[in-house]
Amino acid sequence: MLAGVLLMASAIGLLFYNRAEDRKAGESVAGVLPQLREEIAARESEAEENAIFALPGEESAPVDAGGCMVDGYEYIGILAIPALGLELPVMADWDYTRLRIAPCRYTGAVETDDLTIAAHNYSLHFGMLINLAGGEEVVFTDMEGNATHYIVAETEILAPTAIEEMTGSGYPLSLFTCTYGGQTRVTVRCDYKTENE
Repeated sequence: MLAGVLLMASAIGLLFYNRAEDRKAGESVAGVLPQLREEIAARESEAEENAIFALPGEESAPVDAGGCMVDGYEYIGILAIPALGLELPVMADWDYTRLRIAPCRYTGAVETDDLTIAAHNYSLHFGMLINLAGGEEVVFTDMEGNATHYIVAETEILAPTAIEEMTGSGYPLSLFTCTYGGQTRVTVRCDYKTENE
């Protein structure tokens, strides 16, 4: 009987801990997104000014390409999944500390058609990826304001050790998160959106 009570108390404690972590992750996202939007707008404005003042036949000076530092972390853009009501900052690099704050680039890039983004399964991060059935739009906007539009092609469940399958999918965008308990990875593959979609 005592063992049952202890297990129940542990489960309730874990539930409250997970909710607290989810809330903190949501607060982190809410604090970072306005700063990233402001930086994107500033870079777009700078690019427009450079284009206006460029001499005929001269290319305008490039805008400061790359990430944006916020609270000591570098961000590379914003990921939006409208069907899930998500708009999330994406960090340039990943580790377990960063994943508690925001989704992170795991490997690849938009320019090389192999961007893979990882996030925790918090409900305010990638916890609802499993609900994507296919056909939903996903948009990644880099720090220069370039938006790349994707469509969910398929959802897979992979083993946690299936790194090669994760990163070598042939899709231009992959999103993944752990399932509860960490036994598998929910993996969403995205293809480029065409004008017909």
